[in-house]
Amino acid sequence: MLSQGVSRGAQNTALGASTLAFTVCFAVWTIFSIIGIKIKADLGLSDTQFGILVATPVLTGSLSRIFLGVWTDQYGGRVVYTVQMLVTALAAYLLTMVTTYEMFLVAALGVGLAGGSFAVGIAYVSKWYEKEKQGTALGIFGMGNVGAAVTNFGAPFLLIAVGGSWQGVAQIYSIVLAITAVLFFLFTKDDPATAARKQTGQKHASFMEQMEPLKNLQVWRFALYYFFVFGGFVALALWLPRYYVGAYGLELQTAGMLAAAYALPGSIFRALGGWLSDKYGARTVMYWTFIASVVCTFFMSYPATDYTVAGINGPISFNLTIPLELFVFLTVVLGFFMSLGKAAVYKHIPVYYPDHVGSVGGIVGLIGGLGGFFLPIVFGYMNDVIGVWTSCFMLLTIIIGIALTWMHFAILNLEKKRTPALRGPRNLPELEALHD
Repeated sequence: MLSQGVSRGAQNTALGASTLAFTVCFAVWTIFSIIGIKIKADLGLSDTQFGILVATPVLTGSLSRIFLGVWTDQYGGRVVYTVQMLVTALAAYLLTMVTTYEMFLVAALGVGLAGGSFAVGIAYVSKWYEKEKQGTALGIFGMGNVGAAVTNFGAPFLLIAVGGSWQGVAQIYSIVLAITAVLFFLFTKDDPATAARKQTGQKHASFMEQMEPLKNLQVWRFALYYFFVFGGFVALALWLPRYYVGAYGLELQTAGMLAAAYALPGSIFRALGGWLSDKYGARTVMYWTFIASVVCTFFMSYPATDYTVAGINGPISFNLTIPLELFVFLTVVLGFFMSLGKAAVYKHIPVYYPDHVGSVGGIVGLIGGLGGFFLPIVFGYMNDVIGVWTSCFMLLTIIIGIALTWMHFAILNLEKKRTPALRGPRNLPELEALHD
């Protein structure tokens, strides 16, 4: 229920400020998708080394989510969010002072703290809204993923504006993030739960108490879903500029804009995913997401192939390649459904674990973020070893297939335990079987 004395204006301010801050953080988090290509050329890196470089910030952003989420439950999102942004801004500025590949990796770990903002925002925003509206509110907050599109679209042009200096891009990003941190602190308030705890002098739950729900297998099943819908999204947002440059021979500016065409629907429709989850059920939205995604990645995984067949009048040769226009269209469709899926996963958490949103949301976000870390590395490795550009989509097809299969059989098993009156796609079976 909505806390006493909480106005809609205060709710909207918290949601708007959190979404804006998350957008800026996400733009910083994916900065290596553009400046990494310049660094790759400067240092003469292989695709594997490039994959590690762009994925390193994702590692920190993932691992930090569990701690930042717990701290948010304990100390409140206003303080934790502000400190997290200021520390990240400093790390982004220090990035411009390194010159070796090893030091770039160390600096990228600091920049990766930007990704931890998701766990903070989820825990902070959810405490402002009643359960019936949390799906929509968290979906709107999740639209901050559009920061990836901001970087993919804007950073190449910013790079030109600063004379081709990737250092200049990083410095501008760090300044914008620092300003965002200050404005966030000035215009927001403590969430109702934190404010009430301060008034009553009630002590917050211990770290181990916050971690208690992680014993449930259900939490880890949600984490697998998020490994694809979020981790795969981050991985492709980082990898697609490189993919377009290599597979289709495009210029970096064009590649960045086409990558933004994927990242944009992968972000802005998250609010729609939250609303659909509130209206039709998160389970239904997850089915839509996985089925549509596996179809898209299956077709995108088909490599350009030269065929020679025995014709009546001699050999007939032809080539079968996915046209650039069709490929871009498939990425847009994929991004759209991944956006819905991201909202559907997080619809569950405040409903099942209202007092542990930070810890549960943190671990789910951590696993999802690890997808964004490992997948670009694997993409690069598969390029170097297999030598087929579309191998990354082959891998994604397998991952989606596993997630869809597990989800389907888990739901079938849970449905057997439910009474007929409670069965149906709009209901959440986990409410009666939290320990599945």
